[in-house]
Amino acid sequence: MGAKTFLLLAVLLALYSSVSLADDPGPLQDFCVADYSSQVLVNGYACKQQSQSTADDFFMSGFQTPGNTTNQLGLSITPAFAASIPGTNTLGVSMLRIDYAPGGIYPPHSHPRASEIIIVLKGKLEVGFVPAHPDYRLFNKTLNEGDAYVFPQGLIHYQINTGKHPAVAFSGLSSQNPGVIFIPNTLFGSVPKFPTELLVKAFQVDANVISQLEANF
Repeated sequence: MGAKTFLLLAVLLALYSSVSLADDPGPLQDFCVADYSSQVLVNGYACKQQSQSTADDFFMSGFQTPGNTTNQLGLSITPAFAASIPGTNTLGVSMLRIDYAPGGIYPPHSHPRASEIIIVLKGKLEVGFVPAHPDYRLFNKTLNEGDAYVFPQGLIHYQINTGKHPAVAFSGLSSQNPGVIFIPNTLFGSVPKFPTELLVKAFQVDANVISQLEANF
């Protein structure tokens, strides 16, 4: 199966997720191209006049370009949200290109407004998620090229490049703005900080360990 076929499948999966899992408000017109200049605050972007819309409002280039993974995580994310494709406003769909260096990780995180379906275009990934309380089972799987996996909305999940070469994946999300909550950054990098005594009891470690973790973020 070629790269173009994989990319087409990723797009179809993204469209499927938007239809079956979307939480975003449904459109009341054919489309609502985002008006980035509007000062009106709504649940999403305000619409510009349909007569002013062009084909470029529904277009984005750049998914063919590998991301820069020379960072601590070995990770690069290229998003296609309403902020970069104005024509997706109100459609309840978005996509990501995710590049992983060998050993690269997408750390534990969640998307509060979207379910996600991921397809591996190149390489090998270990992926997994954990359900909410009280079922703390880890649903994990090793994915090879052409394999897909679903992460339910709001659940903490992760990805690891377990191969010896760079990996590439595409994901479709059921929101124009799915959001992302990185668990380590949230707990140890918040401003102001979480109460130390809270984290000490929650993680059952010494306060010095909490201080060291906070210093890393």
